[in-house]
This record gives sequence, C-alpha cells and structure tokens, in this order.
Amino acid sequence: MHQTGCVRTHLKKKLSELKIRRMVRIMEIEKKFLVSDIPDLSQAVKVFEIEQGYLCSEPTVRIRRENDDYILTYKNRIAVDDEALNVSDEREMPLTKDSFFHLKQKCDGICIKKTRYCIPYQNYMIELDIFHDRYEGLILAEVEFDSVEESKLFEKPSWFLEDVSGKVDYTNSYLAQK
Repeated sequence: MHQTGCVRTHLKKKLSELKIRRMVRIMEIEKKFLVSDIPDLSQAVKVFEIEQGYLCSEPTVRIRRENDDYILTYKNRIAVDDEALNVSDEREMPLTKDSFFHLKQKCDGICIKKTRYCIPYQNYMIELDIFHDRYEGLILAEVEFDSVEESKLFEKPSWFLEDVSGKVDYTNSYLAQK
C-alpha cells in the first residue's frame, strides 16, 4: 500500500528517536485536490496538528511542527511535462523545538495551521488537510505516488473536486504570503 506521506513521517520520527541526525532526501510526486465534503474521519490512521512557516519560497525552505516533531525542509520543484502534477526534490532534517521557535520569528508572511488526517484509500494514503485561522474552511487532499505514470492512473474518490496540483494559489508557501 502506498502510504508514503504518513509512513515517511513515522520513519523520520523513529530516526530522530534513535538520535540519527542525517538529512532525509525524497523525490516527491503528488497531486492535490480541493475537497467537497469531509469524509468519515474515523477512518484516519494518523492525525497531525501542523504549524508551518516559510523562510524562502523559491526554492522552498520551510519549518514545520507536526505534533511534537520539528522539521526543516528544502524543496526544489522539478519541471515535468504534466503541469497538473507536483514533482519536487525534497530534503528534510530534524529541528529542535527551540530551533523551530527561533526560526518561526524569521518566517515570511504567516504561519499556516492545519489538521492532517491520513486516510487509506485503495492502495494509497490520502493526506487530508483541514486549515484553521485565516484559511478556515479550506480543505485540500494530497496523494503521493511512486512515479509520474502511476499518478496518471489514479482514480480519485467521489469527494475530491478540482485537481489543483498545478495551481500556485493552492501551495502552502503561496497561502503563507497572502
């Protein structure tokens, strides 16, 4: 089962618990959708309270708190033929709580707050983000894939609306600047 996002978070936490302080590098291939109705959240296998801010938007340098984990991420978007797909070279490193709060003061724009529900669907893991504060009412779902070809075969659930993968207005770094 493709549970890339939530499994990746779990692995990073385990590495952090083992005091392994190395950079995790990931090729991220994902699609992002607007959501019409919130599905049954009791199906979620993991739930994260997320707060994230941006130190730079191109390339993306982000700090994130996921529950009690703190992460620094560098993301560089990779051009692909299909503009309705997000492909990024992503590198993540653990942060201390103190480092997170120190860097948070230096973020551009606002820090985004959202609750993420990891919901199994077919062979995938949907990351359903319900935004708070300034973006209360915005609900986005992301699905990660092992390849571009696989992403093209994905059949979305009925509660997914428009595919907004290629639209900058729905990137978190853009939302933090608005």
